[in-house]
Amino acid sequence: MPRQAPYLVLADALSARVLGGEWEVGERLPARVRFAEEYGVGRNVVQRAMDRLIVDGLLEGRAGSGTYVREPRERHRLIRSRNHGREDGSPLGVGRNERGRASAWDAHSRLRTPAPDAIAERLAIGCGDLCVTTHYEFLAERQPVQLSESWEPMGITGGTPVVLPEEGPLAGRGVVVRMRSIGIVVDTVVEVPRPARATREQAHLLGIGVGDLVLRIERTLYDTGGRPVETADIVIPDRRREVVYEFGVDRP
Repeated sequence: MPRQAPYLVLADALSARVLGGEWEVGERLPARVRFAEEYGVGRNVVQRAMDRLIVDGLLEGRAGSGTYVREPRERHRLIRSRNHGREDGSPLGVGRNERGRASAWDAHSRLRTPAPDAIAERLAIGCGDLCVTTHYEFLAERQPVQLSESWEPMGITGGTPVVLPEEGPLAGRGVVVRMRSIGIVVDTVVEVPRPARATREQAHLLGIGVGDLVLRIERTLYDTGGRPVETADIVIPDRRREVVYEFGVDRP
């Protein structure tokens, strides 16, 4: 049988020590160099082992301070699935009755925002082309659980009643419904999830530590002709959410 990777062996060893009560909840763990010497491994192995236990929810890293035993927290499951979408396309997203699901949100839109290079590429428009950008803060049980920054080309929605996502006749109804009202049918959603560390601004808004693990989802919606009509960066704190992707199976 293949040998287990060294960092996984160390992660198991440290996990057993934490669960065995060697360090109390909230207590800072010794420096990584000490574990490297104790177990005869490189510091990169220790770092990967610590990262694994942070992802598992056993430890938490605090920027500029160290690694601590995390207080046990309940992580709500967030299901992202084409089969759970709301008919009205609300920004609340899927599974509104799901436990811990966002039940409210704050939003702020800005008109005529020039698209930076990365956003322009995702929207297949020119760098500097004007967009509507909307910042969302989602809340569940009065606690911030998700951030989102949305970009829509004004070349598509400019001059229409639905140019602002949270104002007008279809305020809060979501991209799909708003686009349909101006004759654009959205039929494809592409999501690219990537692990990341919380920036200072994200940490402040989400009530977590700078450098805490987050899941950053790059989401883009396309119409039936393959044209991108909206792109967004969604940030979900790892300590509060377990993101699950659910897919249907085509029947023969």
